Formats: sequence, C-alpha cells, structure tokens
Amino acid sequence: MAAILRALQQELNNLPSQERRIAEVIMQSPSDIPGWTISHLAEQSGTSAATVTRFCKSFHFKGFPDFKMKLAAELSHASDETAYQDIVAGNSLSKIVEAIEANHLASIADTTRLLDLGRLEQAVQLLCQARRIDLYGVATSSIVTQDFYQKLVRIGKSCTAFSDSHMQITSASSLAEGDVAMAVSYSGETPETIDALHCAKQAGASTISLTSYGSNTLATVSDIPLFTSSLEEGMRRGDMASRIALLHVVDILFTGMVSADFDRFIPRLEQSYHNVQSYRFQHNNGGA
Repeated sequence: MAAILRALQQELNNLPSQERRIAEVIMQSPSDIPGWTISHLAEQSGTSAATVTRFCKSFHFKGFPDFKMKLAAELSHASDETAYQDIVAGNSLSKIVEAIEANHLASIADTTRLLDLGRLEQAVQLLCQARRIDLYGVATSSIVTQDFYQKLVRIGKSCTAFSDSHMQITSASSLAEGDVAMAVSYSGETPETIDALHCAKQAGASTISLTSYGSNTLATVSDIPLFTSSLEEGMRRGDMASRIALLHVVDILFTGMVSADFDRFIPRLEQSYHNVQSYRFQHNNGGA
C-alpha cells in the first residue's frame, strides 16, 4: 500500500468527522483522485473545498494539487513495489539476506517519492546558515543524529547531538535566532523529543523534524517537517528499514549542504580527512 494511503488508514479514526469522510472517499477510489477537482472531491465527501484544503494541510501537503501529484506518483510505482518482509522463524540465511536487501531498497524508494524538494531546499539553507545546530533523538533515532553530527563536525559546523532528555532541554533553552534545532523520531510522538524541539522553538531557533510520513505531533511542532517511508506493521522489530530511511534523508541533507556551499565546506572536509590520516600515520609509526 502506498505510504499516503497507509497514513490515511492509520489516522482515520483520529480525524474530525468531515475530514474522515474525505479520507474514506480517497481510500475507496485512490486511482481516480488525481483526475478529480477539489470541488468534485468536496461534493463526493459531502464537505467543502475549504475542508479538503484543511485535510491536505493536516497531512503536510501544500494543498489539494500537491496531494494529487504525490498520490499519483506513489500509485504509478505501486505495481513495482514489494511488500516489506518481516522476521520469520527458521528462515535460511540466503532468504534473510534477500529480505533485508528488499526491505532497505523499498524503504529508500518509498522515502524518495515522499520527499518535498521545496522543504529540503529550505532545510539545507537553514543548516548552511546556522550559527549553531542542535540534534535531538532518543533510542534508534539517536544513532541517526549521531551520524549527522559526525558529518556536520567534519565541515566545521558548530553542532551537538543529544540523546539525554535533560540535556536536550538544557541546550534548547540556550538557543536563539539564527540557530537550528533538528529532531528525529520515527513515530513523531516521542515525548522527550517533542518537548526539546518545542523548547528550541520558543527560544527563537528554527526547527526541523524528521519523522515517518503521516500526521504526528513532532511534524506539527516544527517549521520544516521532513518525512520518510511509513513501514508496514511488523518491520518495527529492530528498527531496521526505518533507520535506513532516516539515514537516507540525512545523507541527502548533508550532500545538499556541501553542494550548496562547496567552496566553504569542501576545504574543511578535505582538511579533516587529511588530519585524521596524518595523525593515524604518526600513531602507526610510533610518533608522539
């Protein structure tokens, strides 16, 4: 099932009654929606054009045209998709290798189709210009923030990654305008991460979130919400494909930053690489 339709299905019972009717109509005939006007969808669901627009924005689309375009893109790839494969007792190692490869590739492909280039561009600009960057994430998400932290330090950005909830709040409290806080949470509902990003926003920092696709609290709190694939149930065991999807977006952001400010970041990247190689060489040869 397409990520957008999965998100609608998951949030169906939480939607206001009018927006629920819109979601139900969409799920009944998803392939027809790209050819409909906003007025036609409003008529079919017994709502209004304004309600359809509000519904689309609640799922972080710019409006109905943006929703239609992304839904059409997902549906066009539906026949190529392979269902996520869960852990199965007694599977041979060869089948496990194939399953993990398929899951990771599908997760990256799903995520790529969900990316909003406009939001990515905004995030890249904010991160390039940031005086200071805070990264928040707990559990598996902290691994993702640590990965981004190591990348950003290599290009000379003033950056810290926090997994401790108290330190997240402490650091967020000292941010100001010109700083950026980025929070990672696959569910988008991790209380500690939400609190930290909310505190950073109150302090005046610009905020970015990275979550699975759908309506979630962390995405609502942030200035720029970014999304990854929302995986089939069962694949949460071990957070495998979800971690790959999150790291995929981090790699895009980092590469976007270096490409956008090439003359500033490439010398720093090269210098850090050469310094590491130089000190490693000295160590291996008994140098001080």
